[in-house]
This record gives sequence, C-alpha cells and structure tokens, in this order.
Amino acid sequence: MADDQEDVRVALDLLLRSEGFDVTAVDSPAGVLTALDERRYDAAIVDLNYTRDTTSGAEGLDLLHHVSNAHPQLPLLVMTAWGTMEIAVAAMKRGARDFVLKPWENAAVVRALRTQIARDTRATHDLDLARRVQAELLPQRVPSIRSLDLAARCQQAGAVGGDAYDFVGVGPGRVSLVLADASGKGVPAALLMANLMGALRSELPRDGDLGATLARVNRQFHAGTAAERFATLFVGIYDEAARSLRYANCGHVPPFLLRADASLTRLLPNAPAVGLLSDWTCDVGRISLAPGDVLLVASDGLTEADSPEDEAFGDDRLGQALRSAPRDDAAAACDAILAAVARFAGLDHEDDRTLLVARAR
Repeated sequence: MADDQEDVRVALDLLLRSEGFDVTAVDSPAGVLTALDERRYDAAIVDLNYTRDTTSGAEGLDLLHHVSNAHPQLPLLVMTAWGTMEIAVAAMKRGARDFVLKPWENAAVVRALRTQIARDTRATHDLDLARRVQAELLPQRVPSIRSLDLAARCQQAGAVGGDAYDFVGVGPGRVSLVLADASGKGVPAALLMANLMGALRSELPRDGDLGATLARVNRQFHAGTAAERFATLFVGIYDEAARSLRYANCGHVPPFLLRADASLTRLLPNAPAVGLLSDWTCDVGRISLAPGDVLLVASDGLTEADSPEDEAFGDDRLGQALRSAPRDDAAAACDAILAAVARFAGLDHEDDRTLLVARAR
C-alpha cells in the first residue's frame, strides 16, 4: 500500500490488518517498485498523487505504467482525492483494476480489494489450465527417423502463446514436420492454435495429396474462427525411402535450407495463410535432403526480435546463425540459434520464438 501521507498509511494499515491482510506500507513510487522486487504480493493499493506532483496524478500514473509492465498479473487499485473521470480513465489504461476516492468507505475498500484478489486467483487458475493444455499440444517425443535428426524449441513470450510445432507420423518411414504461428497473442492465440493443431493431427495421418489435406484443414479452421483470425503455417512430409520432403509454406517466414556444400536457399510461400479465405488452394513443393543438409523453420518471433536499438534480428542474421550453428546435432543447432537471437535482442521478448531443425544424415 502506498501513500505519501502518514495518517493515510496508518489508517489503511489498521483497516487492512483488521481484515486479515498482511500489509507493507510505503510512502513513494520508488518504495512501491522496491517492495515488489523483494517479494510477491496479491494486490497493490496506490495513491496517484505524491510530493513531487500533488494534484495532476501524473506521478501515480507513471507508477502504474511501470508496475503493470513489470508485474502484469498484479491487481492494482488506485486511491486519490483528486478523482476526476479523466484521471480514472487514464489509470485504467495504465493497468488499474479499480478506483477508490478519498475519503473512502472502509467496507468499499475491503470489498474492492477482496474482489480483485479473488478475480486474479480465478484468472491464475484459468491461465494455469490453459498452460497445461497448450503444453500437451507440443509433441511429447521426437520421432526416430534413421536418416533425419529432428529437434524443435518453443520459447513463449507469456504464459501461453500462439506458436506451436509438431511431428506427426503419416505412415512407415514418413513423418510430417509442422510449425505454425497464430495471429494475436496470449490466450486467444493459444485457443486458435489448439484449433489448428487439432485439425492437422486429424487430417495429416491420411497422407494423401498434401494440397487437398491442407485445403480440408483450412476449411475447418476458417469455419471455426473469427474472420480476422488466421495462422501462418509450414508443413513438410518427409519420405525416408526417397529422402525427399514435400512441403507447403502457407504465408510463413520462408524456411532456410543449408546444403552440405554451404549453399543457402529459402522455401518461399506457395499458399496463403490458413483461415483467411474460404476458397483456398495451395501448391506443393518438393526438395531432396542429402546427408549434411539442414532445414531450419522458424517463426517471425526470431526474425522480428528487436535489439535495444530497435533493430530487428532479420533474415540475414538468422541465416548466419544457422551457418554458425553445430551441423552434427539438430538439438544443439536449435539452442545455438536461440542463443544468437538472445545475445542480439535479450531474453525478454514480446513474441514467441519457435524453431524446428531437421538435419539429414
């Protein structure tokens, strides 16, 4: 709880402790930030006006912005004697969950605090459930293919995200490689991805015409999602006997194909993103994979990762990271590429970073 007036701090401290709350009281925005760094709290009640600026609420609004960015799940309640509609709206935009005017009613403060803590508890439970469901969407094991070493990684920006990868068996000596990136972020994107991956797992094992299979997937996906929702998608079906990969790139970041002779090519899109159109068709490409060739499929969370100077990692750096990565181990290559992105853009990221590496052997 934060307020620059000692009598307010004492009164709120007595009220909240009498209601069974454990309270930390501070007198400044700096004190709030320090307290939140030192331990976990269930909620925060903060004043909007402090010594530096006692009327406009600017100092408190700036504090809300910092706290909501650093602790997005923390319920924030604001209190101020200068309660205008403009300040209330500004506070809500910066992350406040509720707004209480001074002088306050004790019952109203306690009720608002309990409501927000209970709501956060339910939201946390729902988010944990969504996280577990999404974890089950990722393959629990990598298929064993004698001539192909496979690995993938997914670093989500939040608790849940809109990226996913999969390996789906489609018959003896054949496996599909899937990487998809749903529009949006968080739970809505995760639900969209669950819909798409379910359709792919249902349709891909038929191992018929890849173009027709993906047209059926698009039909299901388009019918079950909002008009503005879509996903980019790469699907490849590897045939071990032929050492070839049939693929469709549906509006996705073009994968890199690093040949054993060090030449580097891209697998350009040959279909629209799925979910955008009801009348949807795609072409199917085909490549051979000789020993020593490496295929990298990545989401735009890698290429669009920004440095502190707001420079994107980009395609060129991603291609160079692939060249510099270990060539004899797909899992090590994944880790090395992600490490290169992290060195450039940092570990914190706003978009999921997902990649899949297939090394022919």
